[in-house]
Amino acid sequence: MIALVGFLMIILIVLLLLKGKMSPIVVLALIPAAAALLLGYDPKTVAEFIKDGIGTTTSNGILFIFSVIYFGVMSDTGMFDVIVNFLVKKAGSNVIAVTVATAIIATIAHLDGTTATTVLITIPALYPVYKRMDIDSKILLCLTGACMGVMNLLPWGGPVARAATVLAMDANELWHILIPIQAVGFLFNIVLAVLLGMYAIKHGAGMGKGEEIAVDQKSQEEEAALRRPKLLFFNLILTIGLIAVLSVGYITSYVAFLLALSLALAVNYPNLKLQDKLIKKHAPAALMISATLFAAGAMVGIFDGTGMLTEMANTIMAVIPGFLGRFIHIIFGILALPLGLCIGTDAYFYGIMPLVMQVGETYGVASLSTALTMVIGKNLALMVSPLVPATYLAIGLTNTELKDHMKFSIPVYWLVSVCMLVIGVLFLIIPI
Repeated sequence: MIALVGFLMIILIVLLLLKGKMSPIVVLALIPAAAALLLGYDPKTVAEFIKDGIGTTTSNGILFIFSVIYFGVMSDTGMFDVIVNFLVKKAGSNVIAVTVATAIIATIAHLDGTTATTVLITIPALYPVYKRMDIDSKILLCLTGACMGVMNLLPWGGPVARAATVLAMDANELWHILIPIQAVGFLFNIVLAVLLGMYAIKHGAGMGKGEEIAVDQKSQEEEAALRRPKLLFFNLILTIGLIAVLSVGYITSYVAFLLALSLALAVNYPNLKLQDKLIKKHAPAALMISATLFAAGAMVGIFDGTGMLTEMANTIMAVIPGFLGRFIHIIFGILALPLGLCIGTDAYFYGIMPLVMQVGETYGVASLSTALTMVIGKNLALMVSPLVPATYLAIGLTNTELKDHMKFSIPVYWLVSVCMLVIGVLFLIIPI
């Protein structure tokens, strides 16, 4: 019964998100709560599940509030205009050059393995370029997510560290096995960038001046009044310093953004009314992202509290025919991306993976082989899953609907993950 309700709940959530029938906040909070009540849990217990789940997302929610406002203020100062103009000048009308540059920038930005930092480095800088060249912003999201998924195979990335913990092995040792697959994944992303650039050209990108945003004279004057060209050097140093602090993890991320935002406002706009105006200007987007994140936390809390994940995994194992047992790692490698869309990282690696490993061992499949296949696909689901905070940050920064991002990117990510899996088999890294 628990497994059946869990499967129905996931199907309903995914369908509603893809159809765009309800707000993600409503879907991620209401459907799991109803499922828990259907399983016989009283409202007080369900509320405790939700409380525990939201508790795991609080720091990220606070981070996004301050980070979105910070980069909004930096945009107001005109800091990104310099970056945008440089990229546009270098790329000219070459759409493919822009998409390839996106892949390279996102790859380099994710060297620290932090999803939020990668999004905040890549998207605010490139989004204006995409708008000017009339390139679909879904391409920017897709490329950023694909590069993050491949680069997240680094040993200090969360998935590899979790998988290594389950395997009781050193994360660096696991990464050394994955390096050839990671290298090929990077090449796949460059090819993907070229193909998506050709796709954009086919749909009219780069043919003219791009999207013209209609603004009245008063709005233009207000934007010009907010520009701070004389403080460009200060704003660049502040932003670079902030990213460096985030990369080394010297202090808590949301504390870093809070202090940077406060300093940016104090130096650029030393006026109470203007500071309040700018915070109110960017607050709606920041709060929407954080609210959706908290709703996703509620879903994770109910998943964990009701034990749905364990029951669902056991059900899946029970229906696998015996002759397919020795291919269980390949099967779950292929299914890793769709599973990663609906299951939180900790639940996936600490709940589902050990069960799959155990079943695989009974059929002679080494736990290491199972871990390798399941890590690859899960990583590619990184920035398209409704349970990943960076997903909401990215779509918020590009004003893209979650359902549109999912429809565009999921098939691409799945194809890349399967290709990387095939490469692993061909390179004899993953035995059949």
